[in-house]
Amino acid sequence: MKCLIRHLFSLSLFLISSLALAQQNDAIIQTAQVQAAMARGAIIWDVRDEKSYLEGHIPGAINIGDAGNTLRDANKEDYIATAKIQAIFNQAGLDINKDIVVYGSRGNPYAYFGLYTINYFGGKQAQIYHDGIDAWKSAGLPLQKDRATLPAVSVVLVPQSQLVVSNEEMLKLAQSKSVQIIDARTPDEFSGKDVRAIRGGHIPNAVNIPFEENWQDPATSIKLSKKQVADNSGMTLKSQADLKKLYSSLDPNQETVVYCQSGVRASETATVLKNLGFKKVKVYDSSWLGWGNNLKAQVSDETFLNVGALNAKMAAMQNKINQLEEALKAKSN
Repeated sequence: MKCLIRHLFSLSLFLISSLALAQQNDAIIQTAQVQAAMARGAIIWDVRDEKSYLEGHIPGAINIGDAGNTLRDANKEDYIATAKIQAIFNQAGLDINKDIVVYGSRGNPYAYFGLYTINYFGGKQAQIYHDGIDAWKSAGLPLQKDRATLPAVSVVLVPQSQLVVSNEEMLKLAQSKSVQIIDARTPDEFSGKDVRAIRGGHIPNAVNIPFEENWQDPATSIKLSKKQVADNSGMTLKSQADLKKLYSSLDPNQETVVYCQSGVRASETATVLKNLGFKKVKVYDSSWLGWGNNLKAQVSDETFLNVGALNAKMAAMQNKINQLEEALKAKSN
């Protein structure tokens, strides 16, 4: 009997340890896991803009400004030079070889972009707090308003090309029936109605699953803009069962490439897929900006950007602004 009790006790400890390890290895984590990460000394990276960060952040979290603007070229929406990113990370003490938790606001794809950036440059222990600062505040947990700092480090960033797909590789993969392609953009972008490059449309054979479909209420952003809801709680991720159902038409063992406009929204969907057990997930780095602007690349539902019409609309808008300014001046006089 004593042997049996000892055996059951040992088995219980093993199961508890295994569960804790499994939770630690999940890419997407919850509030309690963030607290556990903080207790073990993890780096907490807040990817929001400086103003939002200083209004209140998770205690000890570091910040380099809005990650999407700080780390990317504003025009091409690609990464700035690796050497520059390396200098920014090192100065901030953002050691990608350590345990890191990335967060922003709930559901913000730029938090996933931060996670993707760490992985792309060689980090292997990063996790993301999907519900971010919103869940932290809702839990009534303490906030810090002054800037937190870490000692500078000296880490060499090495791009992991196997995690991404280049323009040249995508041209070949698009012709292969063995690759699953997910377009994480909106239905209007996918259909060519919303043109955000020289051409609109989508990569042939791509399946459109907007990244917002990962949320409990995909229409949350629209509802917020129309003031139909009071908060962004609808951006919480669907349950594992519902996410599996969302991607049930895809094979978890088949190579999967995700793209959007520039790779940011795609990074959120790619992380969700990996968390669901998809084995071979990559992000098409240049995404639609790379494909739509390459006139040699085939496009389904192809449309073109009418630059003349766009310029005319902008001129008309500027004319209205000028008229309003003149009216305001006349009224003030």
